[in-house]
Amino acid sequence: MALFNLMQLHAAMPPGARLIGLDPGSKRIGVALSDVNRQIASPYSTIVRAKLKHNAAEIRAIADEEGAAGLVIGLPLGIDGDLVPAAQAARDWAHALSAATGLPAAMIDESLTTSEVQALLINADMTRARRAAMVDKLAAAQILQMALDAVKSTAPS
Repeated sequence: MALFNLMQLHAAMPPGARLIGLDPGSKRIGVALSDVNRQIASPYSTIVRAKLKHNAAEIRAIADEEGAAGLVIGLPLGIDGDLVPAAQAARDWAHALSAATGLPAAMIDESLTTSEVQALLINADMTRARRAAMVDKLAAAQILQMALDAVKSTAPS
């Protein structure tokens, strides 16, 4: 399945359907959900990175359970916005995940989201164990919120 841009994904979504935000890492995938109006992103869960088929089944189950009809996936661009090898790997994974779940997907630059969330949690004086449990799903929520805000700012009023 082809990847959409954010506006195409928004247009393809049925009314009342949520979006799932994903922050894919090498060990874990942070998951966030939008509200039904697609205005607010909330952290949802963290899943262990495994074979694509297994992760796709987990993500599809979340979509079915929560009424989600699309994916927003973080794209780790380089500092200059370049498509670095990690970004190409993320794009390949996003294509495969979209095909495996049957859900349309769009990607958004996620540069520094995890490190920004880490800094916030450190400033909140959270223990390392508590930060580890929260960072991925909070980064996913930040990625999804950036996408929701981008659509809101470019949508005709």
